[in-house]
Amino acid sequence: MASRSETTPPASTPSSARLAFAGSRRGRWPALAAWAILAVIGFTLAPRLGGIQDDAQINWLPADAESTEAKHLAETEFNQKNLTSLLVVYTAETPLTPEAHAAAAADRAALDALAAPGERTTGPIPSEDGQALMLVVPLADTAIDADGEALFAEADAIVQEGLPPGLEAGLTGGAAASRDMESAFEQLDGPLTWMTVAVVALVLVLTYRSPLLLLLPMVCIALSEQLATGLAYLLGRYADVTINGQNTGILTVLVFGVSTDYTLLLVSRYREELLRTEDRFAAMRAALTASTPAIVASAGTVVLALAVLPLASVSSTAALGPVLIAGVASAVLASLTLLPAVLSLFGRAVFWPLVPRHDPAEAAAPAQRRHRFWGRVAGAVSARPRLIAVATTTGLLLLSLGWTGLSIGLERSELLTTETASQRVSAAMAEHYPAGAFEPVEVYVRDADTDAALAVLEAAPGIAQTEAPVRAADADWVRIDAVLADEASSDAAEATVRDLRESLAHNDTVSTALVSGPTATQIDLAAGNDRDLRLLVPLILAVVLLVIVLLLRALTAALVLMACTVLSYAAAVGAANLVFKGLGQDNVDTSFLLMGFLFLVAMGIDYTIFLMTRVREEVPRWGHRVGTLRALTVTGGVITSAGLVLAATFTVLALMPLTMLMQLGILVCAGVLLDAIIVRSLLVPALALWIGERFWWPSRTARRPTPAPAPERQEAND
Repeated sequence: MASRSETTPPASTPSSARLAFAGSRRGRWPALAAWAILAVIGFTLAPRLGGIQDDAQINWLPADAESTEAKHLAETEFNQKNLTSLLVVYTAETPLTPEAHAAAAADRAALDALAAPGERTTGPIPSEDGQALMLVVPLADTAIDADGEALFAEADAIVQEGLPPGLEAGLTGGAAASRDMESAFEQLDGPLTWMTVAVVALVLVLTYRSPLLLLLPMVCIALSEQLATGLAYLLGRYADVTINGQNTGILTVLVFGVSTDYTLLLVSRYREELLRTEDRFAAMRAALTASTPAIVASAGTVVLALAVLPLASVSSTAALGPVLIAGVASAVLASLTLLPAVLSLFGRAVFWPLVPRHDPAEAAAPAQRRHRFWGRVAGAVSARPRLIAVATTTGLLLLSLGWTGLSIGLERSELLTTETASQRVSAAMAEHYPAGAFEPVEVYVRDADTDAALAVLEAAPGIAQTEAPVRAADADWVRIDAVLADEASSDAAEATVRDLRESLAHNDTVSTALVSGPTATQIDLAAGNDRDLRLLVPLILAVVLLVIVLLLRALTAALVLMACTVLSYAAAVGAANLVFKGLGQDNVDTSFLLMGFLFLVAMGIDYTIFLMTRVREEVPRWGHRVGTLRALTVTGGVITSAGLVLAATFTVLALMPLTMLMQLGILVCAGVLLDAIIVRSLLVPALALWIGERFWWPSRTARRPTPAPAPERQEAND
């Protein structure tokens, strides 16, 4: 005879009954009505998000960085707010003819029509070898934002028309590079969403082979994504949260990924309960009662980890927290209210054509018989827990050695995964002008300190040339542009800027100096990310550890699980770095380690939480050893499917043209697969069996259970 715990739903407490209200006979209608209102709100607000998206460089910098202060100074004192330069480069294989100079001069006059109000085109500036000319067109960011494609097309038409034979011309500079980045971010809207939908749909089809279980969850997930996007708009519009291409792109992937995880967990438990009871509403109540703690704990872990991000000094990282919290909250709300209400409308028919019938005998059958593959996995872990624990730990440690040689910091040419026209023009320009001419250093000093600052610049070995000082109109400030001898994103250029800052700071005749420009910005961003990594990683670890301790009420288990998660992260970084080397990428983005840690520790712990909440449910009935193995057996399929979904959705990022997101996608994919398949399936249960009942210290979760009836004793022996 099967025990009551195997044939009937868990008893409902008042709190769990309230949580299960949305899937009840009467509660589904209010839930659907409420979501109809939320859907209208989401679809009304979501399209407005693009209107407040701001990818200006200053929004990616640490608020207290020297380059950030310099940019504010440039805007307020030099009227350089929202200005960027478009470079027109003319090259030939032989010294330029008078016709070439005349063509460039004519273009300069025509390009003045595109320049920002009150600005004029500079040049032509000849190269020392006489084979290149350069025009500098100051453009307004507002004009680029309004219709950048048309503006660049007009500029290119002006330049290409009437070119003398043998003369080539192209567009590059900060404006062109920014346009390349904006074009890449634009691909994070439609294509990213549809690719994510396709991946999730494929996994749902392969998992359930039911048309309704493809359609209904996808509708729920889509509504939660629209609600999350609408909330992100409200945060950006009224809460002063910076909205940029990074956080909106990750938001879409996150909502689809975690929503599908929660969907798989709830649907799997619902199907299990339908075998035990005839009443579909009772089955939904039992499924929600059993699944909600794991879903809430998982979501709570992610939310609390994201809640520390506003402490980051890097503005883009700080803004990511509130935006993604909105996404997780929407996903949880939809999973625990909308999805149960929708599923309860269809009952068993939602699983057609593989409809689960009420079958108490099947529900009471040994877990190994109902989940044969995972039963064999559990058997292998049970037979040799120490060997499996040592082998998997060793394998992960070896994989983490791939971390060796990881180089932090992308060069400008590496920001995109494909070469653009502006990058090709920039490369041609570097053959004729100093390597740093494209991105000069900007030094801001007081007027009285101009001569002393010029002396420091001229004595610096990494400075190729210094331009004439530019004075602010209404203030006692001077800007001096200096051309670097080395490419602006190179290590040599960074060393020059650091030395320059040091020299100016310790020069007694220079009262105040701010060093900015692309190289200085790169240095400040890297320093900010490094500082945030050292601050946020311990905080995230502490938050996750606290959640697991409260969930399991076991300190030993929590410490073991955290150690496994950190080891999995290290192995994922090593594996990702090996992939990057195979792709010919020698460097990673400065935010790579922090963003990867956030997603893999806060989200990768989901699968361990899903497993351990089931273990904690089974152990009091069966004892530590059998309960652990049963939990592994019955959750193996759904958790692995959830891991594959999340890995697949983040793989979509790997197909994007932005190197930063491509690298993050590969890292999270590798980490989730390692965590869902290796850590959760083998390492954690093996360590739990090896440690024994001390795994639950100081709680009494593993106290010896009441002897089970004969069929259950037989399953325990199996």
